[in-house]
Amino acid sequence: MTLLALGINHKTAPVSLRERVTFSPDTISEALGNLLQQPLVRGGVVLSTCNRTELYLSVEQQDNLYEQLINWLCEYHQLNPRDLKSSIYWHHDNEAVSHLMRVASGLDSLVLGEPQILGQVKRAFAESQDCRSLSSELERLFQKSFSVAKRVRTETEIGSNAVSVAFAACTLARQIFETLSELNILLVGAGETIELVARHLKEHRVHHMMIANRTREKAQVLADEVQAEVITLSEIDTRLAEADIVISSTASPLPIIGKGMVERALKLRRNQPMLLVDIAVPRDVEPDVEKLNNVYLYSVDDLQAIIQRNLAQRKAAAVQAEYIVQQESGYFMDWLRSQGAVNSIREYRAQAEQMRAEMTDKALAAINQGADLEQTINQLTHQLTNRLMHAPTKSLQQAASNGDLERLNLLRDSLGLKHN
Repeated sequence: MTLLALGINHKTAPVSLRERVTFSPDTISEALGNLLQQPLVRGGVVLSTCNRTELYLSVEQQDNLYEQLINWLCEYHQLNPRDLKSSIYWHHDNEAVSHLMRVASGLDSLVLGEPQILGQVKRAFAESQDCRSLSSELERLFQKSFSVAKRVRTETEIGSNAVSVAFAACTLARQIFETLSELNILLVGAGETIELVARHLKEHRVHHMMIANRTREKAQVLADEVQAEVITLSEIDTRLAEADIVISSTASPLPIIGKGMVERALKLRRNQPMLLVDIAVPRDVEPDVEKLNNVYLYSVDDLQAIIQRNLAQRKAAAVQAEYIVQQESGYFMDWLRSQGAVNSIREYRAQAEQMRAEMTDKALAAINQGADLEQTINQLTHQLTNRLMHAPTKSLQQAASNGDLERLNLLRDSLGLKHN
């Protein structure tokens, strides 16, 4: 049995190719069924995200396996193999094990150490469980990879530092305010960055959020998800005093929040401090706002400095994480190799049991026909001994005649004999 991992990702293929190879959630089940119909494929998992499409397989080794699987992938997605071959990577056994562990741990992600990939790997595994497309080796490998990812998160700092603008904004807020849950937070805009910010804040149990946007309809979808209030941009002036934190990211060509607006808000707040995080380019908050007392204003450049510093820390943590993956993949391969011995022992025991059953039946039949009991038992044990000794004896003779002392001593060890 061989373990394989093959696919494409953000490092090897442009998005124009990745989008043609992706498997949508409603086609995964069909794809797994089709994949397991391929000759000698014993189990499979399909992992498909915006940054990667990968097949994890347990197969019986065969000629032209590489070409067969690439052809299957191309036929399924109606691609020309020439378009795919230069972008696809291929790992087997130890390399496949290490690759999956690195993927699950966020070491192979576009954003180093990002946690979302682990959930995606778990969903791919669950889909294969539902489709009964897992071999015992694959099931053990994925469960091991989940524990490795957990160990990486626990024993290293790879996931503790912000490396996205949205996450950095939330981390900055947590550094200035002891807790976020009881603060009032105003989000300006309703684009992708603000969506991520809102979800991060929701994870930190923020209960009071307002979302200001040019159109209420677009903001309402996000507001419903995070239980926030929706206001228009024109209402910011009258509601700004309520906000302890403002995080803004719009496409406005001109500032939305001016110095005078913030001054009025501070007066109503009796100079309680405010944090303004301006992620927009061009800026949403007038730069002069930072001159006001009790106001902390950070721009996207300030966040980028935080991100770069944290990314360097993540890279240092990745060295530790790679060591964990190397160690754990070694443990898994030891287990996988031991399964070969287990299967051999099971096969040998079954063979011996078949001999015993056949010869017992013959002996009982002879006794029932009146044969002497003692003679029949002696004949049974003699014949059984000869049959059990036949294969080892032949191997010992062959090793001796070939002068293969290493094999001869190995056979003697396996038979419990002392070395000559």
